[in-house]
Amino acid sequence: MKLPRHPSEYFQNPKTFAMEMTDSILSELGISHTKKTIVGNEFVRGVSGGERKRVSIAEVIATQACVQCWDNSTRGLDAKNALDLVRVLRKSAAAEGKSIIATLYQAGNRIYHQFDKTIVLAEGKQIYYGPASEAKPYFENLGFQCPPGVNISDFLTSVAMHTERMVRPGFEGVVPNTVDELQDRYLHSDLYKRMMQDMAEKDSLVQETEDSSPSFSQKEDLYTASFAHQVWVCSKRQIQITRGNWQSNILQVCSSLVIAVITGSLYFDLPNNSSSIFAKTGALCFPVLYFAMTRMSETTASFSGKQIISRQKRLALCRPSAYALAWALTDVPIIAAVFSLFQIIYYFLVGFERQANKFFICYLFLILLTLSYASMYRMIGAWCRHAGFAFQINGLITTMFLVYIGYMIPLGYIPVWFRWIAWMNPAVYAYNAIMANELAERKITCIEPQLVPFGSTYDEDQYRGCSVLGSTNGTVIDGEAFISARYWASKKWMWINFGILVAFWIFFTLMTAIGFEINVHRDSSQKILFDHRAQVKEVAKLRDIERAEASRDPWKVTTSSQRQVILTFKNLNYFVKHERSELQLLRGVSGFVKQGQLVAIMGTSGAGKTTLMDVLAQRKDTGRVEGSILVNGKPQGISFQRTTGYCEQNDIHEPTATIWESLMFSARLRQDYSVSDAGKEEFVRKIMDLLELTPYQHAVVGNLDSGLSIEQRKRLTLATELVANPSLLFLDEPTSGLDAQSALQVCRFMRKLAEAGQTIVCTIHQPSDSLFETFDVLLLLSKGGRTAYFGPIGQGSKQVIEYFSRRGGECSPDVSSAEHIVNLVQSSEDIDWSKEWLESNERAWAIAELDKLNTNFLKDQRTNSPSLEDKEKELRFATPIYYQVLLVTRRQFMALWRNPDYVWNKILLHVTNALFGGFTFWKLGNGTFDMQLHLMAVFNFVTVAPGCINQLQPLYIRNRNIFEMREKNSKIYHWFAFVAAQLLSEIPLLIICGTIVFVGWYFAVGFPIKGSVSGLVYLEMLLYECLYTSIGQAIAACSPNAYFAALANPIVIGAILINFSGVVVPYSQIQAFWRFWLYYLNPFTYLTQSLLEPVVWDLHIQCKNDELTSFKIPAGLTCGEYMAEFLSSNPGYVVNPNDTTSCAYCSYTNGSDYLESLNINGSYYGWRGVGITALFCISSYGLVFLMMKLRTKATKKVDS
Repeated sequence: MKLPRHPSEYFQNPKTFAMEMTDSILSELGISHTKKTIVGNEFVRGVSGGERKRVSIAEVIATQACVQCWDNSTRGLDAKNALDLVRVLRKSAAAEGKSIIATLYQAGNRIYHQFDKTIVLAEGKQIYYGPASEAKPYFENLGFQCPPGVNISDFLTSVAMHTERMVRPGFEGVVPNTVDELQDRYLHSDLYKRMMQDMAEKDSLVQETEDSSPSFSQKEDLYTASFAHQVWVCSKRQIQITRGNWQSNILQVCSSLVIAVITGSLYFDLPNNSSSIFAKTGALCFPVLYFAMTRMSETTASFSGKQIISRQKRLALCRPSAYALAWALTDVPIIAAVFSLFQIIYYFLVGFERQANKFFICYLFLILLTLSYASMYRMIGAWCRHAGFAFQINGLITTMFLVYIGYMIPLGYIPVWFRWIAWMNPAVYAYNAIMANELAERKITCIEPQLVPFGSTYDEDQYRGCSVLGSTNGTVIDGEAFISARYWASKKWMWINFGILVAFWIFFTLMTAIGFEINVHRDSSQKILFDHRAQVKEVAKLRDIERAEASRDPWKVTTSSQRQVILTFKNLNYFVKHERSELQLLRGVSGFVKQGQLVAIMGTSGAGKTTLMDVLAQRKDTGRVEGSILVNGKPQGISFQRTTGYCEQNDIHEPTATIWESLMFSARLRQDYSVSDAGKEEFVRKIMDLLELTPYQHAVVGNLDSGLSIEQRKRLTLATELVANPSLLFLDEPTSGLDAQSALQVCRFMRKLAEAGQTIVCTIHQPSDSLFETFDVLLLLSKGGRTAYFGPIGQGSKQVIEYFSRRGGECSPDVSSAEHIVNLVQSSEDIDWSKEWLESNERAWAIAELDKLNTNFLKDQRTNSPSLEDKEKELRFATPIYYQVLLVTRRQFMALWRNPDYVWNKILLHVTNALFGGFTFWKLGNGTFDMQLHLMAVFNFVTVAPGCINQLQPLYIRNRNIFEMREKNSKIYHWFAFVAAQLLSEIPLLIICGTIVFVGWYFAVGFPIKGSVSGLVYLEMLLYECLYTSIGQAIAACSPNAYFAALANPIVIGAILINFSGVVVPYSQIQAFWRFWLYYLNPFTYLTQSLLEPVVWDLHIQCKNDELTSFKIPAGLTCGEYMAEFLSSNPGYVVNPNDTTSCAYCSYTNGSDYLESLNINGSYYGWRGVGITALFCISSYGLVFLMMKLRTKATKKVDS
């Protein structure tokens, strides 16, 4: 994509150049082995996290930009990989003349020395710019002192911080004290003048070049590749993405196959007669709806793709419009392939015309419709800046297009004021076209019961009539006349509809391209949201405790409630299943942690640092653990996870909560229930003071775009564990992503905790010497999870350095001790450091000390019986279950309240459904077709479920991920409390939404105002709100991720619940296999019955003129006399009983006649449906509880 502007000067074959450049970059970054491996994400397994970081770096290097800016690009890389990256940049700058600017956190000296110049900023002001080699002497000459072993970069950033800098003896009154003084010293220095002179010379050279080469200043296109080439390359990449994401494609194909079989069997082998004519139009409509609705996820995909598009636009790789066009073009083969099996199975199961041209015409229109809808939903995402607003528009358009497709309410019956919506709906043109393709040329036989009258005495067809529109005589229905009269469809418009669909697809694609060009942006500003109402309350509260705050020592940590904890582990082995064998990740690791010790676990990437931490903290729920882990000489009890703090590397928090709420939530549920709430508040305030979170206590956690910064999140993660007052604290990479001063502050804080009696185990990436020396003990792991060293670090890292020096691993004075030993273990080929450790005296001492600790505790256990306090601590959870439910539900209420996208989107869906449903079925009459419209009005209300379910499932799964990844492992609360909170927190919103729909829809449709009827319907509508919510959560509970749930929704909601409820296909026409069990096990069956029966049962039906079935009668009889026998055993009436030439027959007399055709056989079906719906709500929620129980696995303990 990023080729040189003048190819002939560099290479002959662009493809060869691109391949060679790619291989070179991958090799320099050490990721050549990942060339054929997918990148992956949290759901798709791919390269490792560090390798994924280097892939992003490689993409930037491949742009060959003359000026490159790297912002903390080494974050997440170990020292060796970080150094390799900087060396690549150094080589690029030297060999190719590129200008490179980089900001780096915690850079070692070997990394620092790769740079030519350094800029030091403090409070936005420049206090140094000059050669990197002169920076340290410059500040030393000002009077600052660089301690031995401190990285130069750390020294430079410390000079502007009074708490960190050191002053040389004799310079106490001379050294600059403020940032302004530091800036003034620099501006008046000889170095500054030299730098300005150097810049002036370069500026004059640029001006001379521009004057001598006018063409050089001409503006060139940012993109070196042509637009057509960009589209071609983006298309190839989109195909590669699809091929790499084969699991999702298989799931999609399997989902479509299941739906094809289930729905096809529902409409199995429909005959060519009047009994199936309406079922056939429904069978034609279903794939139109299904193919279109499967593309709703494109809105989400467009937002996910914006990050990539924005990045590649900034790198001038390709235009967003090229990406959009390529996306649309690659849709064609992908959609055609994914849905081909569906079309084959469904088409022939239903029994459509078995002619090749009709099959492929139907397939063509369905594919074209799917392409149009895919581009339309993608367009919505492209033009909307906020996902919440896009989903609101998405739900609004989906609801409108679903109603106005022409099946639920034919085009001729749509109110004039809404008919324009139908003509804007691509599905209308596809539906009319495939209906004309299937039915226009057919001659359909009219049979009983549509052929009336029928019976043993009515055997002459000339004296009978067909009740279906389009019948040319008593027994034959012309397909063209039927679809024209009922649906406004015609064969002559079929290919016109094809052209309209193509125009829709092109229009939506072009609008998507324009939307991506305009709306792809990068909001780099960090926004912190505050809960201002809580701030106001806090101001009033602080007035009462101000004096107490002033007298409190923020560094005094209360440990009276902490018991002595000593952790020992011996010969730990950890295995995970890998294909058909086991992969060993830890091999014979041993060690111990005494009370008040600060233990560092270090090692190369992939050595097993986090794995060891997870095993020690009982966080693994898969694999097999061997060895022993003892706490105070005893195996880890059931309260171990609750009384242990674990700070994960990923900062996982409820994004809608404030810092204060997050910490109080943890303290209330994890500290002993006997501790008063006031005591917990006081403890939380103390921890916030320690971590300097008090100024942000009412800030909402949010996300990285609008919420706490990375550093603040790290502090919050640590505080969340500390407020639990744990006896043992595990921290996984607590300094990752922090600058040197923040990292040092965190380590010093951990040192304070250790000195106060806290036992701490911490994994850490390549710390500086100042950070490294805050730890007491080092556990160093080599590749394969083997121990390379365990023991004290010593003053100035003396003991650990001496250990390695005695074995040939001398450390240079200018190299960081921690960096040296990790690189030594990683790169040494001559010495097996794990073997050296096994044969060392240091290991023998460590094992002896470990055994001694365990022996001493065993002696104490024999002489001392466990106290009541110890027994109370052996509880799995610190608080009772009802208290957990109360607090978790309260938090979930607040989370919903602070999620306006979710709340307003749900309300908007219900308002839209109510208004469009009410005004579409405005004041229904009492004709025979009005009975069908009554049913469709009820069905329209039911269609609110898919949109609401699609938005509640990602929220449920996000909350479940927070629970499973952090809160479950910490034993904060029980899984029962989680599910109960998800259930209870939705109820107020469901009542509001149900009331909105009832008020806006019920009375507009013209249903009875009578209290016994309207009250029953209102109650059932509220139950339905709970029903679809419980079903949606049940599907989410059974799904590993939101994508799987989105694929399962059409199967459960569409193919099963809606199709087999007796609405789409009447009870009598459902295949026997399904009718006698699935129909009765379907909650939507009873939902429809309870909503329809009260409003229709007592309704008197009066046919309109076009709804009457007219036919001649034999001479000598009146219409009443001729129809008397038929009417004695069949519903309906004749409007002209005294006529002697013809009869006009109406199919139904009362609403009960119509309802009996739907298997609603009594006036009690309404209340019966309410009761059964309530039972289904309970059972659906029961399934959510059951699935959560099955998902909650016990963590792995050592095998005894």
